[in-house]
Amino acid sequence: MSSDSSSYGQVRHDWTRQQVLDLFALPFNDLLFTAQMVHRQHFDANRVQVSTLCSIKTGACPEDCSYCPQSARYDTGLEREKLMKVEAVLEEARAAKASGATRFCMGAAWRSPKKKDMPYVTRMVKEVKALGMETCMTLGMLSDDQAKDLADAGLDYYNHNLDTSPEYYGDIITTRTYEDRLNTLANVRAAGMKVCAGGIIGLGEEEKDRAGLLMQLANLPDHPESVPINMLVKVAGTPLENNDDLDPFEFIRCIAVARIMMPKSHVRLSAGRESMNDEMQSLAFLAGANSIFYGEKLLTTGNPEANKDMQLFARLGIQPEEYQQYEDETAVEAELQSQIAEQQTNPFFYDAAKA
Repeated sequence: MSSDSSSYGQVRHDWTRQQVLDLFALPFNDLLFTAQMVHRQHFDANRVQVSTLCSIKTGACPEDCSYCPQSARYDTGLEREKLMKVEAVLEEARAAKASGATRFCMGAAWRSPKKKDMPYVTRMVKEVKALGMETCMTLGMLSDDQAKDLADAGLDYYNHNLDTSPEYYGDIITTRTYEDRLNTLANVRAAGMKVCAGGIIGLGEEEKDRAGLLMQLANLPDHPESVPINMLVKVAGTPLENNDDLDPFEFIRCIAVARIMMPKSHVRLSAGRESMNDEMQSLAFLAGANSIFYGEKLLTTGNPEANKDMQLFARLGIQPEEYQQYEDETAVEAELQSQIAEQQTNPFFYDAAKA
């Protein structure tokens, strides 16, 4: 084990690249064992948060993200769609809630929202919140005023991924900078919203870039509350359509390292699940993933059918995490401590802090 193992399970913001690379270099079994110990310190190991993602505006994005079928620069056969009507979004949200989702995420293929769009998206947030669901949006870059408007509407989470390391970023995207992405995350935080930020594995990056991505996320002033780890979905017509397949064990390593570095964050097993068999998904949960997108479609790419997810959950003894609304932070802390205390009575609980 690494000499830094005494800090595993603690929230840190001072990771060095070598420390992260040392985690990646651990024997696979040691890495998963460590990640599972850390996971059990902060979460119920048999609960997974379930979200549904709805594309509220599809295609015609001016950005040149090399992996994305929604870019107007690539011919992927994607049919462009205008911003959905509010009531149509609410129908999707009601169906998601009925299927067991507790968080409803709304994504629009924009560089950033235009002024004329803001009244519609803020109304969507208010109406979905009224259904008793957590809300998340991904709309591209946000100014500080736009972030404040979304926060005032009650938006819980804003998703804005860093995608990869700063060093490799320019090989994937040229139409916005890494600093642009960090500025949006800062605006989201300043407005009081929670952050959903992660990246994509399988872009052609090296292990040092995966380490660089996770180091950027973990060294933010506050860890993202949700960290989606996506596996590249190779879409015909995009520049990355012929990328080599990613070694599944390398993907699981990323899940485990993310769990160790950001122990209190939900680590989301995100895009790419359609190509993962049950055994690979189970390894991801063992490595510390405790959030999924649920439903037939992730924006514009496939996702395992909802009933298949629930069948896997049943086989693994996993339950969907419940969404609870609290009036104040004291109640949140009390519930968290209760959950941790309950976990410690579990015969399989291992306190890594005392290891």
